[in-house]
Amino acid sequence: MGGRRTDEKNEQGRGSGLEELLALHGQRCVHCGLCVRECAFLQEYGTPGAIAAGRGRQEPELAFACSLCGLCGAVCPPRVGLRPDRMFLAMRRQAVARGRADLSPYRALLFYEKMGTGRWLAGAFLPRGCDTVFFPGCALPGSRPEMLRALVLHLRRSVARIGIVLDCCTKPSHDLGRQDHFESMFPALCRGLRERGVRNVLVACPSCHRVFKEYGRGLRVSTLYEHPDILPQATPFAAEVTVHDPCGAREEPEIQAAVRRIAAAVSLTVREMEHHGARTVCCGEGGAVACVRPGFARQWSRRRSEEAGGRRVVTCCAGCLGFLGPLVESSHILDLLLTPRQALAGRVRHHRPPRTYLNRLLLKRWLGRIFAGSSCRLR
Repeated sequence: MGGRRTDEKNEQGRGSGLEELLALHGQRCVHCGLCVRECAFLQEYGTPGAIAAGRGRQEPELAFACSLCGLCGAVCPPRVGLRPDRMFLAMRRQAVARGRADLSPYRALLFYEKMGTGRWLAGAFLPRGCDTVFFPGCALPGSRPEMLRALVLHLRRSVARIGIVLDCCTKPSHDLGRQDHFESMFPALCRGLRERGVRNVLVACPSCHRVFKEYGRGLRVSTLYEHPDILPQATPFAAEVTVHDPCGAREEPEIQAAVRRIAAAVSLTVREMEHHGARTVCCGEGGAVACVRPGFARQWSRRRSEEAGGRRVVTCCAGCLGFLGPLVESSHILDLLLTPRQALAGRVRHHRPPRTYLNRLLLKRWLGRIFAGSSCRLR
């Protein structure tokens, strides 16, 4: 299962400290307003260059109002080539490190993450000789347990000795700037996989893909959607839909194209929204902004709903589905493979907390039965 790793340009600031990123954005931002035009956060706080030259050092906590979605970098002129989202993430990290970040609004999210890595909900089911695992993430097992069980049974027939890992990639902590916690958790998960002979990770969640791709050393990651040979073959069901590309897949044209190929395979006609692909708009979940600036999150969610133009929205992210579902008819792309008629009729149930915790516990117990004798803990 092929993964890949791409070299980032130095000016994008990957791995740079906050001081370097502030200096870079302060010097190179041309204040053209392209990113401000697209972003409610920047409309309130100013251009990335103005923030870098002014409040960025004194008030790094202001970055918690940014969704970290990366649209600012996508619209930045190529000759400038800035990645402001990386600067805002570094500001979050500094705010946490200096004790200036109030994390109390994120209690529910951090509890969700803690449960996802804890003994009640986390677990690995690795048959003898397993070198490939399916990592469904946190949202899909809780919100779509029926679909996930059907998918697991299909994958066991399609991929020899495939394993299943229920765990959390700890992206919430990563995005909240809790870098010490993230670095104590995710590398341990990857080490546990490698020590048991796993080399390939198949994910359903684009956010998990992003974390494994950037930090999962020694592991090759790809999404299920990029492997049509192992996916269920659905009965064609003609309809017109639109596709929401998650922010986590903004820089992944292969994932974007794969979702559209699946839609075409089940005879769906895709009408693109104004913002799609590399210039997609956040669903409202990004950066956990809804916890502190719900108005920003609602604005982004409404924008997606308006651009959908009354069409059913199809996405490969269960988290995005949770935010968009209350505003516009929405389906997960995997629902369209497993139960297309029910999905397009809006008859697929999307479970919400606290039911999601029970669903994940029951799913773990079910996996323990069908993978008898192969369960283990990775951390």
